[in-house]
Amino acid sequence: MKNLLIIFCLSFLNSFAQHGNKFEPLGTLLPTPNEYRTASGAPGPAYWQQRADYNIRCELNEKVPGITGNETITYFNNSPDVLTYLWFQLEENAYTKDRNANYQFNNAVPQPITENDIRKFEEDKKPNEYGVNITSITDASGRKLSYTINRTMMRVDLPVPLKSHQQYVIRISWNYKLTNRMIYYGRGGYENFTVDGNNLYTVTHWYPRLCQYSDYAGWHNQQYTNKEFALTFGNFNVQITLPAGNVVGATGECQNYKAMLSPLQYERYQKAQTSKQPVDIITLAEAMKNESNNSSSKKTWIFKAENVRDFAWTASKKFIWDGMATYINGKRILCMSFYGKEAYPLYHENATKLIAHTLKVYSSFTIPYPYPIAQCVEASNGIEFPMICFTYGRTEKDGTFTKETKNKVIRVIIHEVGHNYFPMIINTDERQWAWMDEGVDTFIGYYAEKEWDPGFPSSPGPAEYIATLMKQPKETHEPIMTYPDNALQYSFTSYLKPAAALHILRETIMGHERFDTAFKTYAGRWAFKHPAPADFFRTMEDASADDLDWFWRGWFFGNDPCDIAIDTVKEFPAGNGKYFYQVEMSNKGGLVMPVILQFKFADGTANETLNIPAQTWRHNESKLTKSYLFNKKVVSITLDPNHETADINELNNHFNF
Repeated sequence: MKNLLIIFCLSFLNSFAQHGNKFEPLGTLLPTPNEYRTASGAPGPAYWQQRADYNIRCELNEKVPGITGNETITYFNNSPDVLTYLWFQLEENAYTKDRNANYQFNNAVPQPITENDIRKFEEDKKPNEYGVNITSITDASGRKLSYTINRTMMRVDLPVPLKSHQQYVIRISWNYKLTNRMIYYGRGGYENFTVDGNNLYTVTHWYPRLCQYSDYAGWHNQQYTNKEFALTFGNFNVQITLPAGNVVGATGECQNYKAMLSPLQYERYQKAQTSKQPVDIITLAEAMKNESNNSSSKKTWIFKAENVRDFAWTASKKFIWDGMATYINGKRILCMSFYGKEAYPLYHENATKLIAHTLKVYSSFTIPYPYPIAQCVEASNGIEFPMICFTYGRTEKDGTFTKETKNKVIRVIIHEVGHNYFPMIINTDERQWAWMDEGVDTFIGYYAEKEWDPGFPSSPGPAEYIATLMKQPKETHEPIMTYPDNALQYSFTSYLKPAAALHILRETIMGHERFDTAFKTYAGRWAFKHPAPADFFRTMEDASADDLDWFWRGWFFGNDPCDIAIDTVKEFPAGNGKYFYQVEMSNKGGLVMPVILQFKFADGTANETLNIPAQTWRHNESKLTKSYLFNKKVVSITLDPNHETADINELNNHFNF
């Protein structure tokens, strides 16, 4: 009996020999819940966030080209803290010699070398006049305020501390020279069309903007290195003055279209607001005629936007402009597209329809689209802002285009319009956790593409598309939670891997019903707020009753790949035509995942697929034995037959008798 007990104990201990921490709670990997952010993942009873309202007047000088502006900002300190200074973002300083924040990056010779590369290197050798010039900072009474600029950040010192629940008015005047975006590859600037002599302006990061101040990070004043940003919500009233002939699109609703457009164009605009098909507000013929408009007169366009975290605008004499209405939960939304003749064949037919389609799909995953406007602008670019985004896709000189180009246009419009939700509404800090907007957007974008066209050649999303990337050495395989500026493979860690992880979570681990309910809960809880990763992780578990700490630990904090192998299968006849099968497997990659086994039978009857939850690895994370009883003989077993787990080695996924 004693020997038997010893054997039993040794066997018991051996079963735990490979027991690690993959199923332990995340614990200290997540911040401690508090009155601001609860253990359920919801905002707490004392949750707060700041607010900044802007009144901006600006003018575009096409000869420089450059922007001159002044703004009056009302800042609401809703935090419990006393503030003695405010931090502002000055992203345009990234293009200066002495105030840029890109000093930490290597600078290899590009391959292949293009003319733009040569021009940029030559430009970099010369002194430039880029960056923000602050000409005045005062309080509401006109008293000058002290300020300090540190590269792309500006600290404005307050003459008296700003107490909790007080507000402060600050006035700033500034100007800056726009960069040629096709040389500097920035998010904002201008593109010059030598054929007709016109510019297309994408005016982004263009005004001194309040940094976000939060309960978990204080001031979000990390330097700008072209890796997005974090901002606070507020209301905007913006007046944009520029030479006549330029057509302007912007965040929010235009307050004076009637004065800006011809009577016929305004009539079309009115029609577009209720039309179920795109209506040309400015036609191709009118846009081509407008390209030669050399009027010296100026016009002022007025826009208003409420509860947005940023404001961007575009202008060009080249724009064709169309619009149509879509309805979500009974609310009418005006969808509009702006594009030059170079993109007309690609954009005229589907761009605005794609906007409407994207809003409906993303609304079904999150919350009904809350804004009155959604727009895309073809600007040989890909970047997002509230209610407006910039996309790419043009024809060849003869007007032709390939199917691949058309698919890229579809993909980029869906992706950039989708960013209205992440991070513009569910307002994450892109500088710290790029996956919370880029990865989540890529994840939902896959479904939007498939709903647009079931045969669309979507790639980001399903696990099988990243299996090859998951094979890379651990030295280069970074966790999703890698800080974006530090990432060696930004696209992989911020877009592809998180999209695949969420796809696996929905399709294989949780199922549509539980995942969708939890995801909607997250979106509803954090719409127009500032969630952090822990809020997402906790909400997904809180709303589903699924313990997913093992999943977050493996996919988001770890870099182990999935490589589950079938080591051997033993058959045991059980009589009466029944058979036991003992399947012995090993976890060679280290990432614990569900085990999906497909059995093929000798009598030719339908295959049987069994999905074993990942928790089966709890007591031994390296070895697994599962037994099955069938009333017919098995001829082969395949692990992960539909490529659902991003398994990096399918050669060890089969067993044949």
